[in-house]
Amino acid sequence: MLSMDLRFSVPWTTISSSYTAVVLLQIVIKNILMRAAGGDRVYCPYCRHQDSRVIDSRTAEDGAAIRRRRSCPECGRRFTTQETVILMVGKRSGATEPFNRDKIVSGVRRACQGRPVTEDQLAILAQRVEDAIRSRGLGEVPSHEVGLAILGPLRALDEVAYLRFASVYRGFESLDDFEAEIAALRATRDEKWRSALAELDREHAAASRAGDTGESGGQGKAAAWQAAGRNGT
Repeated sequence: MLSMDLRFSVPWTTISSSYTAVVLLQIVIKNILMRAAGGDRVYCPYCRHQDSRVIDSRTAEDGAAIRRRRSCPECGRRFTTQETVILMVGKRSGATEPFNRDKIVSGVRRACQGRPVTEDQLAILAQRVEDAIRSRGLGEVPSHEVGLAILGPLRALDEVAYLRFASVYRGFESLDDFEAEIAALRATRDEKWRSALAELDREHAAASRAGDTGESGGQGKAAAWQAAGRNGT
């Protein structure tokens, strides 16, 4: 628990405050960069001094973010800021908003209600969706592409939850829509089974050939030993 008063007039988000450094309490603060005439400045969260000095910078989140260790020249305390490239999502109304992974988890969680899906699996799914979108190298993506990026990982995670989500996202209007989607799921599953069985058959055939070769070699060695024994006698 923090014993100091950290209420300031600027918005900031604490994402970690449960660890202590060798000397000073460390607080990780995200997105408190402030634009000033001399460039970007970060206010000290302790004394509100309007400048700080970067003492270390490291990439994070597979290069999607930069974490900077900063030191306040006024009070001497240190803190960490994180700079992240903002991925914007364009809505149908024309408005845009930053991509929010929590919205992905929230939407999929409703589809997974009553299903054997854990929070960790939801978090992994949201991460896969974000990675797929960011890999396109675009600064802004339409909202419907976010929905499309959810369908694949969700189908692999739970087919029932996938049907629920797809029925809303794709606007199913009749039983025929559900039957068509179920038929597509079954076709995909059958194809996977056929591929798996074909792979097992290939492995079995390879093992059989290896066994036959080993058996033939063993018979040849046994015959040679028998002949050597007869000659010795």
